[in-house]
Amino acid sequence: MAFGSSDRYQGQTTMSEINVVPLVDVMLVLLIIFIITAPLLTHSVKIDLPKASSNPNTTQPEHIEFAIRDDGSYFWNGEAITLEQLAPKFTQSAENDPIIELHIRADKLTHYEHVARIMSLAAKSGITKIGFITDPTQE
Repeated sequence: MAFGSSDRYQGQTTMSEINVVPLVDVMLVLLIIFIITAPLLTHSVKIDLPKASSNPNTTQPEHIEFAIRDDGSYFWNGEAITLEQLAPKFTQSAENDPIIELHIRADKLTHYEHVARIMSLAAKSGITKIGFITDPTQE
């Protein structure tokens, strides 16, 4: 023993060699594991799969393009509209199509009061899907 200090081991010198037998055992086990699993990873069955092409079905729900200028003027799908005409139009649109979407495009200088008023009218009329359109190219 290298660390013993008894008189019985007085004549022996310290052991300066590494016992590699456990290391070899571990390496052999790993080698066997890799030999067994490697063919399973690369082995595949060749199958001639059928070819098919399909275009995705992109049906967009009906939506309302609503624009608000900074002076408070409103536009329904590009046509000028007054605030008094909005509630009946929102109600009629919600009755015709219950999943209709409202896309609000507001000028960046528009007061929040105008946007909030339109969102409130749309929600009272039954339009639940409301989104904002922005221009990501300008900062």
